[in-house]
Amino acid sequence: MSLLVVGLSHRSAPVSVLERASLSADARAKLLHDTLAAEPAAEAAVLATCNRIELYADVDKFHAGVAELSTLLAQHSGVGLEELTPYLYVHYEDRAVHHLFSVACGLDSMVVGEGQILGQIKDTLALGQELHTAGRLLNDLFQQALRVGKRAHSETGIDRAGQSLVTFGLEQLAAGAPVADWAKGKRALVIGAGSMSSLAAATLGRTGIDEIVVANRTHARAERLAEILGESGTAARAIAMADVARELTRVDIAVSCTGATGLVLTGEAVALAVGESLSAPAAPADAASADAAIAEGCPVGFPATATATATAAAGAAMAGFGLVDEALRADGATAAAPDAVAPDADSLELHGSWAENTERRIARERKDIPVPAGPVKLALLDLAMPRDIDAAVHRVPGVRLVDIESLAEASADAPMAADVDQVRAIVSDEVAAFGAAQRAAHITPTVVALRAMAAEVVAGEVARLEGRLPDLDDKQRSEVTQTVRRVVDKLLHAPTVRIKQLAAEPGGAGYADALRTLFDLDPDAVAAVSRADLNDADVKNRGRS
Repeated sequence: MSLLVVGLSHRSAPVSVLERASLSADARAKLLHDTLAAEPAAEAAVLATCNRIELYADVDKFHAGVAELSTLLAQHSGVGLEELTPYLYVHYEDRAVHHLFSVACGLDSMVVGEGQILGQIKDTLALGQELHTAGRLLNDLFQQALRVGKRAHSETGIDRAGQSLVTFGLEQLAAGAPVADWAKGKRALVIGAGSMSSLAAATLGRTGIDEIVVANRTHARAERLAEILGESGTAARAIAMADVARELTRVDIAVSCTGATGLVLTGEAVALAVGESLSAPAAPADAASADAAIAEGCPVGFPATATATATAAAGAAMAGFGLVDEALRADGATAAAPDAVAPDADSLELHGSWAENTERRIARERKDIPVPAGPVKLALLDLAMPRDIDAAVHRVPGVRLVDIESLAEASADAPMAADVDQVRAIVSDEVAAFGAAQRAAHITPTVVALRAMAAEVVAGEVARLEGRLPDLDDKQRSEVTQTVRRVVDKLLHAPTVRIKQLAAEPGGAGYADALRTLFDLDPDAVAAVSRADLNDADVKNRGRS
């Protein structure tokens, strides 16, 4: 197996790049045909959604494959290669399998555990089968990915992970009261219109809140979210980002989850909104200048106060909830790609390092986030990583802030963390099993060719024996033939069983070559067996679809 995937997603590229790199149905078909026409690729499949574009291929050369697939993605996406390259990631062999299985389980989604990706993977496989670009490897890979994704959803609560983070955050804001009772009669501001912001808005809508106001850098997306909320019976409207500071004075709850690299709301902006003061460095003198700052996409008031320690803690929090690098999920965020094109085996080990970094768990007992003394004038929920809201708002009287870091401190035993860990274990087991099955299957044509050669030798020797002993009757001839066959089968049984076992282990691909060399097998005969198996698999796959 020489599986290679080159792609970009919401984790590696800003939304502006993903939007420009989107592929139409015709572009996907052309991309697949051009990939097969390229020398390094024998099979190809393209997984294209609003949040990712990934090109999978069975290649015979790693470096040439990376270069060719990257170039093809650039050509068909309409984004120049020089611009696209910084956002591309590469996975190879077992790491590529691990990546797809994680995607199928929802571990790589903007909202962890979402199930829509399974339908998109199914469509990817169907297109590859229809265009005959998916051979044995990619057919096996995508069919197994679908099974792994279904297993993750049936055996764990992974589909509750994203919902749990929003719900738990609102529970902490409610400070022990039922969320529906706490939200009754209140108005909320939701900043951002990505998956997590939309989930928060929908959750608030189900509480029966009076009104939800949506602000987003791309106003059309804010309007669309407000329209969806309205269709579900929630009073909602969209505003421009320039109006956030003014709207903040009118609401009781604000939820922020954007892809901004700096602060969206600073301590001074919040203090101005609730009519309080904050002892801190100089800030804009009036609300008008604050409005202007937000309109320009800049944080209002203070510079970011999050330290490296806070950022690390927030990262651990995201890992605990199964949400990694969610800051890349919304408008216009930019970041260095977590995976880079790797020239050697050592670099390949880094391709999935972001996933390994999420293994950290916070081992503290669950506790409630302290509630400020006096009435709460404004409740803030910050679901962004890095933070959208300045931690300095803790010092504003009448303001209660719950963010990713405080959620982690409040809940080390969050059920979604256990679900994510369980899914990761499933993925690891399935990757190992898939690799072993592929390595074992790789040697099967060679074993079949060996047994066919042995059968030809037996047939030839029996024919020669008949020429030397023409007086043998049918019963005697049959007994001699069966005896010779049993001897050959017994001699071949142990070596072929053992070589299949060895081939299933990591690094076992070389056993097929050794077998062909030792028995001087005709390469064309082995290839013929492989083609026959592939044709049988193709017929079965067309029957499934």
